[in-house]
Amino acid sequence: MFFNKYLRLSSLGLLLVLWGCKEKKKAPQSFDQHIQAIEHVVVVYMENHSFDNLWGEFEGANGLADAAQESVLQVDQNDSVYTYLPDIARNNGFPQNLPNTYFNIDQYVASDKETPNLTHLYYHEIMQINGGKMNKFAAYNASKGLAMGYYKTEDLPLYSLAKKYTLSDHFFHSGFGGSYFNHVYLIAAAPAEWPNAPKNIVAEVDSLGNMVKNGLVTPDGYVVNTVYPKEGPYPPKVDTTHLMPPQTLPTIGDRMSEKGVSWAWYSAGWDDALAQTDTTHLYAYNHEPFAYFKKYGPDTEGRKNHLKDEKDYLTAAREGTLPNVSFVKPGLGYDEHPGSGTVLRGQAHALKLIHAALDGPQADKTLVILTYDENGGFWDHVAPPEIDRWGPGSRVPALMMGPFVKKGHVDHTLYESVSILAFIERRWGLEPLTDRDKNANPLKNIFDFEAQ
Repeated sequence: MFFNKYLRLSSLGLLLVLWGCKEKKKAPQSFDQHIQAIEHVVVVYMENHSFDNLWGEFEGANGLADAAQESVLQVDQNDSVYTYLPDIARNNGFPQNLPNTYFNIDQYVASDKETPNLTHLYYHEIMQINGGKMNKFAAYNASKGLAMGYYKTEDLPLYSLAKKYTLSDHFFHSGFGGSYFNHVYLIAAAPAEWPNAPKNIVAEVDSLGNMVKNGLVTPDGYVVNTVYPKEGPYPPKVDTTHLMPPQTLPTIGDRMSEKGVSWAWYSAGWDDALAQTDTTHLYAYNHEPFAYFKKYGPDTEGRKNHLKDEKDYLTAAREGTLPNVSFVKPGLGYDEHPGSGTVLRGQAHALKLIHAALDGPQADKTLVILTYDENGGFWDHVAPPEIDRWGPGSRVPALMMGPFVKKGHVDHTLYESVSILAFIERRWGLEPLTDRDKNANPLKNIFDFEAQ
């Protein structure tokens, strides 16, 4: 009897030990442990659309139907409410006397047709946002009422991927203004500096910092609007006195190289731009941020090893030789930029770039992020957070894809462009560049590692 009791107690003890071991094995992993499963990050960087402009009708997202009347009703520069939206300049099909509210672009200009370009400049976006009221996008815009236009979300080529994976509806572009500034900010989390810039390209501001005269450089020497790199490549007919000297700020490329993390920036038309044979006019000279930096100038190892053509990305994705981090920049006409491309053509091209990674040999360990450099002057109803003088700017779309991403999910977490840097830094143990990427959320809520 004693033996049987002892046996039962011993068996119970063994079970408890085994259970304890089992529970120990099930101990949850940390975010930093989980993300080690991701060996490749691909960032597809599109052009010039706000969240409401493309995804304002997406189910479950903070979209057009959630916009407060204060942000919908646009006012002029003197704060008077427009009776109608101001007429669209360079009009190619839009009616006059559009009601003062958001409107569907497709009914007037199909998504496979170009619309006029809009104003997307540093000081102008600050004025468009109007202290978070989001009601001066038509007032400070060369295309006026077009700023309030949106596309039918269900008709977008990327719609099925957004339904399948994660769409972020609180992702803001990090810097006020245009493409040049946001490309540099994406890799440096800071603006370029030009303390002795020519006076005729320096802005004038009042005592409160409000624009009196627009310029490419702030009065204290930061470059906020489009310039080109002194060491090239740059457009053939550019004013060479306005070429910016090479920058020495640290970049995410520097951080990755220091830790042996493989990476590349792939630009469509890069090879032809270097050879000065860009007859297809694919290459956008203000969309290659590393070309502005001394470490990636002509005849440097940095340029040779890390600055490549978009076609090289497609080859690497197909062959399974992608580096740890890939930035992919479509060319003019294929990047969705209003005035030079169309939404339909741009998103069709984006699908090609995305599927090259998601269907390639490295897909099971890859995270693909598609986002936009900036809003392009299009209205969005959600006021951006106030962090510093540089931004963030308005909401832009961000689509997260891959095996570790939540499926069929809308993420309401606050992110900004340099959240991408924050993720790369967390994944590979890199030192942050500035306080902006140090404090940015590293995309923590887009993942579902337990489902794997």
